Amino acid sequence: MVNENRDTESLFQAILDRCPVGIAVIDYNGIYLTVNPAYCGIYGYTQQEMRGNSFKMIFPPADQQSLLERHQRFLSEGGDLSGEWPVRKSDGTSLTVLSESVRFSPLGGKADRLVYVLDITERKQAQEQMKIAAAVYDASHEAIVVTDADNNIISINPAFTKLTGYQFDEVKGRNPGAFKSGRHSDSFYSQMWRVLNETGLWIGEVWDRKKNGNDYLISLTMTLIKDANGKVIKHVGMFSDITMRKKQEEQIWLQANYDATTELPNRHLFQSKLNQVARHSKRTGRIMALMLIDIDNFKSVNDSMGHRAGDMLLASLSRRLHGCVPHDGTLARIGGDEFAVIISCTGHPCKCEDVAKDLLESLSNPFNIEDESVFVSASIGISIYPTDTENLEELFKNADQAMYSVKNSGRNGFSYYSPALHNAALMRMRTTNDLRTALREGQFEVYYQPIASLSTGQIVKAEALVRWHHPTRGLVSPDEFIPLAEESGLIVPLGNWVACQAISQLACWQQTYDPDFKMSINLSPVQLRSQDFVDMTWVKELKCLGLKGDSVIVEITEGLLLNAENRVNQNLYLLHQAGIQIAIDDFGTGYSSLAYLRKFNIDYLKIDRSFVADLDGVGYELCLAIIAMAHSLGVMVIAEGVETVQQNLTLSRIGCDYSQGYLLSRPLPADDISRFLSGCSDVVIN
Repeated sequence: MVNENRDTESLFQAILDRCPVGIAVIDYNGIYLTVNPAYCGIYGYTQQEMRGNSFKMIFPPADQQSLLERHQRFLSEGGDLSGEWPVRKSDGTSLTVLSESVRFSPLGGKADRLVYVLDITERKQAQEQMKIAAAVYDASHEAIVVTDADNNIISINPAFTKLTGYQFDEVKGRNPGAFKSGRHSDSFYSQMWRVLNETGLWIGEVWDRKKNGNDYLISLTMTLIKDANGKVIKHVGMFSDITMRKKQEEQIWLQANYDATTELPNRHLFQSKLNQVARHSKRTGRIMALMLIDIDNFKSVNDSMGHRAGDMLLASLSRRLHGCVPHDGTLARIGGDEFAVIISCTGHPCKCEDVAKDLLESLSNPFNIEDESVFVSASIGISIYPTDTENLEELFKNADQAMYSVKNSGRNGFSYYSPALHNAALMRMRTTNDLRTALREGQFEVYYQPIASLSTGQIVKAEALVRWHHPTRGLVSPDEFIPLAEESGLIVPLGNWVACQAISQLACWQQTYDPDFKMSINLSPVQLRSQDFVDMTWVKELKCLGLKGDSVIVEITEGLLLNAENRVNQNLYLLHQAGIQIAIDDFGTGYSSLAYLRKFNIDYLKIDRSFVADLDGVGYELCLAIIAMAHSLGVMVIAEGVETVQQNLTLSRIGCDYSQGYLLSRPLPADDISRFLSGCSDVVIN
């Protein structure tokens, strides 16, 4: 009998050892009586390590006591211990096992527990991944559609319904091709499927149609799902609506590359186009032309009619200009009133000349802006690539210099770049730089030219005129440096300095020569446009020296008054309120108008020297008319450029009030004028 029991136990153990399922026999106290290799393999222990030890060794410490008690109740009272359990391997790794427990009484002995165990960790992880995937599938903001091998829909997620408007029962079994917008050709879809079948993936943008009939743009990713044999079993499409994003991107691109007022390319896009055409020109060996177009007198329109009217004018003239540009050319707005044209790969510069003439001709007719006829012209500079330069930055500079020369020559024309223009531009740049140094180092001096009363012959006024003693060039003409000072803004500090010097000298001459002596000071339009009355330091100097306001006459140009903006109007009003008198310089050569003589309380008109020089001809009638008109308005007249006694006598006879010119004196330094005044104070000029 003993041998039979031993044989039975040996057979039982042999079966356990060869069973692929983990099996253990556990007694009432939870001690392993036997374990098979498969059981040990699950937990990472040897049979020797597990036999005789408590089954609690495979559970977390916190669960061990409660599990032992459940095990003992199971053996004593029955119940169920089968199920899934979280356990630990010998190295601390967590596992999930599926166990089946049965009461086991070998050979009628005391009841033990026989436990069958399977490691289901990977299966549980796979289940968790499936749950996560399902949650992602349902919660995804991207629409997902799954089709079978024949591309018929078998599944969609909620985002698909939200995006397209279709419920699952409406699309089940249908081919997604039914949602085409019709915007793509058959070749587009053929190419898409070719790439998908060859690579297993296609990513792109597609126009589709929603249930409500609206077309929308989607960003689509399509993927093939294959079985173990490489056979396609499913297609998965993921997509999102990018219609609004695309519109915003297009809007941003348009704003970055196009001018909103004229709808023309802006400087950024124009530069890109210029680079592209230059590369093509280099490859083909044909020339390319760059034209810079500056609208003449645009600022006066903007100032007089307002910025809205200015924008309307820009839009209108851009359409006219565009009609003159060849189909392969490019027109762009690159600044406030500045345009640019690329003439692509022309065979000869004559083509540029024809285009320039057409552009000028297109602007010759008036523009109707807010029921007003507005006339403008243009100054055009042309530079040729690669004849003038192969550097595009220099090409711009060259065209700008050519345009600048047109401005100086009277505007409303065009000019090609030349080395002479380059040299002139270089000289302007150097002169402007030298002006800054001259201000710092005090290289300027104020000269004065006397003004005499034609009724008494006495010198009663003087005009302050600035002179520049350049350290290497000597005396620089004001005609050369004053325009540059105005362009650079240096005229403001320079003008204030000149005025302060003149007022200081005026105080001296009033004390030593004549208490009623007056000083004429030239004010640039830039000074009146760029600073306020309170910032004019020379006005403060006038008060500090205790001089009356009417001791000073400010000379301004006619053009300043034609379209005077608010700041200019306010400054002239405050000058008048301070008692300072106002003279119109070079009267008759600009936009003469009786209206502004009243509006701005003008005190003096200065007849231009060209009329005085022609007193033996038509200049006589012009001077006579100016004097008569001025006196009728209570305005006094000063004649400039008087060089002969005969001119002086004629002007006196026709009623001119004052005379200024070389007959009396050239502009001289203050000391020379002081001596002149002292020696001639009682001299009557006939």
